[in-house]
Amino acid sequence: MVLMKNSFLLSALVCLPFLLLAQKTDKGTVRGNVFDKETAQPLSFASVQIEAASMGTSTDVNGFFSIADIPVGTYQLKVSYLGYEDLTLDITVAKGEILYKTIYLQESGTNLGEVVISGKKEQAKTQVQVSKLTVTPKQIRSLPSTGGQSDIAQYLTVLPGVVFTGDQGGQLYIRGGSPVQNRILLDGMTIYNPFHSIGFFSVFETELIRNVDVLTGGFNADYGGRISAIVDVKTREGNRKRLSGLISASPFQAKAIIEGPIVPLREEGGSSVSVVLAGKTALIDRTAPQLYKNINNGDGLPFKYTDYYGKMSLMAGNGSKLNFFGFSYDDGVQLNFRAADAGSGETTKTTDFSWESGGGGLDFTLIPSNSNTIVAGTLTYSSYNSRIEEADRSPRTSGINGFYGGMNFTNFDRNNEVKYGFELTGFKTDFSFINFRGLKIEQIENTTEISVFVRWKRKFGPLVIEPGFRLQYYQSLSEVSPEPRLGLKYNITDNLRFKAAGGIYTQNLLSTVNERDVVNLFVGFLSGPEEAVYKPGTTNERVDHRLQKALHGVAGFEVDIAENFELNVEGYFKDFTQLFALNRNKTLLTDPNYVVETGTAKGLDVSLKWEAKRFYVWGAYSLGFVTRFDGTQEYPPVFDRRHNLNLVTTYQAGPKREWEFGARWNFGSGFPFTQTQGFYTNFNFNDGISTDVLGGNGDLGIVYSDARNGGRLPYYHRLDVSVKRTIEFTKYLKMEVTASATNVYDRANIFYFDRVYYERVNQLPIIPSLSMTVQF
Repeated sequence: MVLMKNSFLLSALVCLPFLLLAQKTDKGTVRGNVFDKETAQPLSFASVQIEAASMGTSTDVNGFFSIADIPVGTYQLKVSYLGYEDLTLDITVAKGEILYKTIYLQESGTNLGEVVISGKKEQAKTQVQVSKLTVTPKQIRSLPSTGGQSDIAQYLTVLPGVVFTGDQGGQLYIRGGSPVQNRILLDGMTIYNPFHSIGFFSVFETELIRNVDVLTGGFNADYGGRISAIVDVKTREGNRKRLSGLISASPFQAKAIIEGPIVPLREEGGSSVSVVLAGKTALIDRTAPQLYKNINNGDGLPFKYTDYYGKMSLMAGNGSKLNFFGFSYDDGVQLNFRAADAGSGETTKTTDFSWESGGGGLDFTLIPSNSNTIVAGTLTYSSYNSRIEEADRSPRTSGINGFYGGMNFTNFDRNNEVKYGFELTGFKTDFSFINFRGLKIEQIENTTEISVFVRWKRKFGPLVIEPGFRLQYYQSLSEVSPEPRLGLKYNITDNLRFKAAGGIYTQNLLSTVNERDVVNLFVGFLSGPEEAVYKPGTTNERVDHRLQKALHGVAGFEVDIAENFELNVEGYFKDFTQLFALNRNKTLLTDPNYVVETGTAKGLDVSLKWEAKRFYVWGAYSLGFVTRFDGTQEYPPVFDRRHNLNLVTTYQAGPKREWEFGARWNFGSGFPFTQTQGFYTNFNFNDGISTDVLGGNGDLGIVYSDARNGGRLPYYHRLDVSVKRTIEFTKYLKMEVTASATNVYDRANIFYFDRVYYERVNQLPIIPSLSMTVQF
């Protein structure tokens, strides 16, 4: 009976969009793609207007636009974009016709006195976009970066609601959600660990990024499988006209990109086949002993990593496209820590950590010539395997691999947009862990998730509503989760907009991060428990379901204070009604492998942005409160940061803006930690009853305070600066030289506190660097 009900609901969801939107035949549609004439790269957020009909829109991140329900007649189509010459076309719209246009804009030779971004402003009024931050490569490159090479890992930390816990082995937390509760996507592939151990660099290549959508909460039904946030990274196609690339090097890493056409673009037809290959590798493990030898007690920065990414793109003349892509990433680090036994002897203990990740897939976009429905699909596979070996503990290993397949359909109308689709996800987890009592916890599990979704956007004058619904079926748990979502925006005036969003979210993946690890490197992955689990604080009251679950609520407003001066304010609340964690305190074989917690995250995010001819200023402040309840006590998790402030500014100088100066200052309140009550002699009894308890020297054990995370570390603040000089040799050949310094005033920010030696260990000191990039 349940299966029949679910089948009926799935069928109803698939049919619903066809009932909502019936094709109109008495009017016409104009759609197309807008590209840069020189590079053939899409132009995002370009303004497209049909002047006589007072109708218009803006292009999406792929440069695509669609204007429906245009009365029959002849019009002028005007396309404009910042820094480009306007283009006006004569078009004739016939009854029932779908007219497609490929548009190429030429860069303007005139320096604009002010920045006018009409496409983005139009999008702000017509798109809900609650808790959504779109990051472009230009913004990433504007940030002063460690090593002089920009990276999304460093830019994410300046966004409101985002907390990063450290320079080495740091983790990304978004509005109270832990890393495993944030879904990281690269061209539709799930990336289980997007950051290298050094923390400054991600696996993503900045020069290949088209855009990054960061959805910090309240996201609609398009996304699922995570209960906190989404980071969706999309890469661009290779150069469709000519062979090009870049080479870059700094003390931290070296990288190279080569790209070009296999079948060059014919402008009149628009069809092409292109390819792009990128690779980078760490140099810091070899340069640090000479350049930064005083870091980490003389150990330098022993981090190694290598990343490769490739993509081949087939693009048709009507905007349809097919992409094939693949990646291979690896990382390794060896850190030394001082240790002591109960006899006051001192030793050095080594932590050896490594991981590798790989995957590939394809995606396509089909734009039929006789339908207002756009079809898109993705098929991917990715894997992640990690291992950590410590001198005083058994090795920990974790592996996860999985596939994803999905299709979606988007139907455009003048005031309507319906997107619906289905997804199939499968993954396998392989985890092994031995706790302090010598009890082994392991899992080898296959899991399948099936989901369908529908999202409908409707514009009623100044009001834009966006209801959605997602149905998730977790096969291994036999759990069905209906997840309603809602977003809305009300344009109070042209310059003031109110917005709100909310929904229900679930997931079936958990991690095994230990908050007492000195450096948080190892993240194990497990699927949700199939065994019996009990409500917090009980041993006999089973949970109602075996899913991790959260409810989101977000509300706020946007203000255009002046031309190119924007203020965004959002308040949010996340109710984590059920969370699972590995039971690290298991002492008996009969004890459960998992414990259940609940939690909340609430706060206020404020951001200001000002763009002028040569200036760019960004400011973001976050006030956050995160709590967890384990059945015994309510406590703040280790990533609960009450205050977080980021200020970023850049200035371009010179007649051709060949000089760029940048600065970034970050201020954050201290993270929680569990205080020390005392010490004791700990014997592991590896020799059984022959263990010499009276005369032998055991390890020095730590007695922790009963108040979990009852203390707070000192405040954190850091200033980074950079100066970049661009030298143009020819039209295509140019060189960038960047001088940068991280932690300019050498702030002693705490990394961790050595409890045994009662000694403070700080994060990275001032790090000057010089990098060079050659583009051709």
